[in-house]
Amino acid sequence: MSSALAGQPGRLARLRSLLRTGPLAIRDFRLFCIGQLTSTVGDFCYAVALPWLVLTTHGGTVLLGTVLACYGVPRTVLIPIGGALADRVSPRTVMLAADAVRCVLVAVLAVLAARGLASIAYLGPVAALIGAGEGIFLPASASIMPSLLPPGDLQAGNGLSSAAIQVGSLAGPVLGGILVTLAGGSATAFAVDAATFAVSAGALALMRARRDPSTVAATAPAAGTEAAGPARVWPLLRRSRELQTILLIAVLANFVIAGAFEVALPSLAYHRFSGGGYASPVGQQGAGAGGYGALIACFGIGSLAGTLVAARRTNPRRPAMGACAAFVLGAAAIALLPYLGGLPGAGAAAAIFGAAGYFGNVVTITLLQRWAPPELLGRVMSLVMLAAIGAFPASVALSGVIVSKIGPAPFFPAAGAVLAIAVLLAATQRQFRDFGARSSDHGEEGSGQAAVVAGR
Repeated sequence: MSSALAGQPGRLARLRSLLRTGPLAIRDFRLFCIGQLTSTVGDFCYAVALPWLVLTTHGGTVLLGTVLACYGVPRTVLIPIGGALADRVSPRTVMLAADAVRCVLVAVLAVLAARGLASIAYLGPVAALIGAGEGIFLPASASIMPSLLPPGDLQAGNGLSSAAIQVGSLAGPVLGGILVTLAGGSATAFAVDAATFAVSAGALALMRARRDPSTVAATAPAAGTEAAGPARVWPLLRRSRELQTILLIAVLANFVIAGAFEVALPSLAYHRFSGGGYASPVGQQGAGAGGYGALIACFGIGSLAGTLVAARRTNPRRPAMGACAAFVLGAAAIALLPYLGGLPGAGAAAAIFGAAGYFGNVVTITLLQRWAPPELLGRVMSLVMLAAIGAFPASVALSGVIVSKIGPAPFFPAAGAVLAIAVLLAATQRQFRDFGARSSDHGEEGSGQAAVVAGR
């Protein structure tokens, strides 16, 4: 007991130091993280409540799929528009407007759920508008960080904000399940989701927004560089090998990973990790679902760890190569996932993949935030998100066919091989290898990062 008490002042001192230095010392960043954490919890309440509402009102899986499509299509289509609005207005204004509108829309869903109105005529238009709001929100949320933090704190800030989202993604499903099953059903869960949007909008409204993205541009190299950048994103894409490479990796990686986690992993859990043999199909299904939930939890814990590690490593010498190494490690983990001795080994592989993938994601997003011309940052982020999200429908459809033919286990090494090959091919490009690299002699940014602000 005495040793625990003795260690308490040291922990409190470290906590006070953390709040006085780095990203957490900045009020606007703290408000941003609070809003993101709260909103993510609400998102997962929505994710639990919507299927429950449809299925318990005898809507069936066809209606559920249709409502999800009504949400997903506008979200994907409006991502480029969200990026353009973030550049032309401001990320904070776009996020605030999107959160306020979605707060009202989810409140409407709560009313519909309370009255048992679960037809496509009611749910479809509301889901479509919520998806549209999400599509507009996403690029702004990825491009706001340079307006909140000085350049040297960007990677730490990205890591901490991503960690807040990971915490929300772990807590949200639990709260959503409790609300739906014990506290009034889907209507209550939707009401809580609407309240979280209100909290997020309130946090954004309270930001002082003292830093403007244009102040970042003022510190970027001017003479002999592309600091001013083109007026449009397409010329930048045509001549930037770095951006082309990142988009290619995003498409290929998300194509195979979506299939692995959304199709092959639940199938693997059902057939291998049921824990109860095959005597009772009902018992097998329940145990398999438990195994699948355990694997997803392991992935979430690993993802949280990876973002926190990335938050601590704020100024690596060759960040692009560090991200590549992490992605290759993740590819190896997912390739071996079915062959590591059952559920514990698969859980460890899922955790390693989550940690490696999110570490690489934080590093890559930070590189883009530092590199892109400030007036194009929202559109650059919208391209990356579109490359990732746009691959999802084709991936899960094709993966379902492949898994039905070869089984779930062989799918994982194939997915890992595609991811590893894509990353290793990217590493053969000198411009990508030097992306964000610091000169060993002067500590300056490498030539592959013309418009990057050094993280010093």
